[in-house]
Amino acid sequence: MTTDQLMSLAVIVLMMAAFIWGRFRYDLVACGALIVAVAAGIVPQAEAFSGFGDDIVIIVGSALLVSAGVARSGIMEYAIQRFAPDVSSVRAQLALLVIVVTLLSAFVKNIGALAIMIPIAFQFARRSNVSPSVFLMPMAFGSLLGGLMTLVGTSPNIVVSRVRQEMTGEAFSMFDFTPVGAALAAAGIVFLVLFYWLLPVRTRASASIHEAIDIDNYVTEARIVADSAVVGKSLADLLKLGGSRAVVTSILRSRALHITPFPDVVLREGDILLIEGAPDVLDRMVAQAKLSVTGSRASAGGQHAAAAVEAIIGENSSLIGGSAQRLALYDRFNVNLLAVSRKGERIQERLGAVTLRMGDVVVLQGNPQTLPEILRELGCLPLAERPILLGSVRRGIVPLAILTAAMAATAFGLLPVPLAFFSAAVAMVLFRVIPMREVYGAIDGPILVMLAALIPVSDSLRRTGATDVISAWLAEFAAGLPPAGALTLIMVVAMAVTPFLNNAATVLVVAPIAAGFASSLGYQPEAFLMAVAIGAGCDFLTPIGHQCNTLVMGPGGYKFSDYPRLGLPLSLLVIMVAVPMLLLVWPM
Repeated sequence: MTTDQLMSLAVIVLMMAAFIWGRFRYDLVACGALIVAVAAGIVPQAEAFSGFGDDIVIIVGSALLVSAGVARSGIMEYAIQRFAPDVSSVRAQLALLVIVVTLLSAFVKNIGALAIMIPIAFQFARRSNVSPSVFLMPMAFGSLLGGLMTLVGTSPNIVVSRVRQEMTGEAFSMFDFTPVGAALAAAGIVFLVLFYWLLPVRTRASASIHEAIDIDNYVTEARIVADSAVVGKSLADLLKLGGSRAVVTSILRSRALHITPFPDVVLREGDILLIEGAPDVLDRMVAQAKLSVTGSRASAGGQHAAAAVEAIIGENSSLIGGSAQRLALYDRFNVNLLAVSRKGERIQERLGAVTLRMGDVVVLQGNPQTLPEILRELGCLPLAERPILLGSVRRGIVPLAILTAAMAATAFGLLPVPLAFFSAAVAMVLFRVIPMREVYGAIDGPILVMLAALIPVSDSLRRTGATDVISAWLAEFAAGLPPAGALTLIMVVAMAVTPFLNNAATVLVVAPIAAGFASSLGYQPEAFLMAVAIGAGCDFLTPIGHQCNTLVMGPGGYKFSDYPRLGLPLSLLVIMVAVPMLLLVWPM
């Protein structure tokens, strides 16, 4: 091997070791590897930042934004209540998520299927009081397995079909991949549901400050309006939307009539409810039941989308001793009081009549441009910024329609995947599914920087010719192996190479080697080409080999070393199932 080839291998090996060590954050490790590669001359200076314009970076960033839009819409909370209201155990929730993602991925791009289901995973995590990391990586692996079942499920299948056509004049058809792919998907689903506990429980680092703000007794006042979903239904039906994490402390019917909140009370239009619970639970109940938390007042955002902020009433606040009604908060400041939390005390009064005290935590809704100045004027101290959606406008089916349109455009070949998802992300902003102030918070910067830095470093293997040298060694070694051994070797090589090339490039590099094996051994090439496609589509060992793995790394709070904990035994299972299935379905 030449010096450049050895240097390329050394940089990648050291980088992987640093990832596994975990002492430094992954984006810093990737940037350090890029600097070393440029200094060593194995990455040209002119191409050092080529990764920032790579399609994978666009796909992952856009998918994060689209997924956030779907989550913010509330449509997934409705889907859970409508189709899976009684799924409560973690294992049952995981099975449902993995099965749905796997089946969807057979017919749409796997990253699109995963983007749809990530918000549901977060809802299940909140319902079961577990970390989302329990669900996200198994879902990502399920999406990769689902892509193996059809021609359009994943890029390696399409590329290997084209390679076969060039070699034999006949391409693989839509469902040629299904017998082996379905067996792998079924085995993988069973493994993921039974052995998900191999994953350590992680929490997203950036969420730690939010978790420290443990306020679960906000009281909000909600009115049942004409189009509310609970008109004519019982209070118990409303409480189901909160998953037993909220209580109605009082029901006001007309000015003087207070009704004891028994579960069988039938709710009517005009009823005013005092509801106590955590912010996310209150938001879910209000959104799904279509209640009004601002009464007859208009949204307090003015010409801008209204923003809600949590703030503590300070010792010199002008709010102390007054109420929202007496202080005329809406008339004087164009601010709505949406909720109040008071430590150690249950609030029984109507929200506008509550006499505010120092130390109370309030949720105020107003124009995002003027809220900071209003908080200073009122003497309130804003808490660390986190998403408070109570009282915000929802776009319902719009974000799901945008995502569906993007996936349809890719399925019918109207747009390439990067452009389709980028267009969907822009549409989320244009249709105000996500306010502008939240756009860059939804895009995980460290993940995108890591990807952009790794792309030229990984490509140095190809650029220096190291992949050609390794391929020649493998061809020489495999010449004397039996069919099962040659298939296994090809699949392992494809699995090992795909983290450093993208999976489509892996097929282009390894498929000719596989075809050469078949020719030299006197076998038909189909089983070997299928082995390449399976290996290239099954990167379970790293977060960088496939965008689905990368997509869940930030939200799940995973470390680089977490992937092989679950991925290595899954990879071994894939090999054990795939090789005999290939020999059975594609006899040589």
